[in-house]
Amino acid sequence: MKRPGLPLVSLLSLSLALMACDSPDHAEALAPGWILFAAPHLERWSEADMAHSGGFTRDTDRFVLKAGHPMTGVVYRHWQADGLPVIDYAISYEARRVSGADFFGTVTFPVGSVDRCVSFVLGGWGGSQVGISSIDGYDASENLTGSRQTLENGHWYHIRIEVREKSLQVWLDGRPIINTNIAGRQLSMRAGEIDRCMPFGFASFRTEAQLRNLRVEKLPE
Repeated sequence: MKRPGLPLVSLLSLSLALMACDSPDHAEALAPGWILFAAPHLERWSEADMAHSGGFTRDTDRFVLKAGHPMTGVVYRHWQADGLPVIDYAISYEARRVSGADFFGTVTFPVGSVDRCVSFVLGGWGGSQVGISSIDGYDASENLTGSRQTLENGHWYHIRIEVREKSLQVWLDGRPIINTNIAGRQLSMRAGEIDRCMPFGFASFRTEAQLRNLRVEKLPE
């Protein structure tokens, strides 16, 4: 005797559910973490103390960093107090350069300690340089993490950074662009006002930048 099968609607629903579970975006959305551009974290952001800053605003779903002379920054000083991780964690966010021709959405973050931070530079040195500043005293234009990327104004770029004890990895719009061994390396901030973004923050250089969908998640050890 032939056994009845599942209705077509049920099979379709099951197929869609399995496809969603296989999607990296879906998996990332389900991962536990911290949404730092939403309550209760939203009001804990403040403007970084940079000379001639352009200021920032909070729109409905994004932060806007107005063009500074030269820099504008925002900082989240409650990283340690809020129990956010300093190792084995990931940062993901979207950034776009509205106007200007230099870095936008450059993020400073801790590696092992809130006193040991680096920056991922997005679009520096004339608009196309990416990389980590600084490693062994060399900034993103000088060390092996640096590269030139085509970065267009008006485009939302998705950045993902994974911070491990021995490595830093970065993806740009899903493409791996940095995978560097940091075991035994000296990690530090580049000299200048960018250190006002410690332990966690964003900066732009003579550009208007927008940021959205910021998420921090703990990674398996």
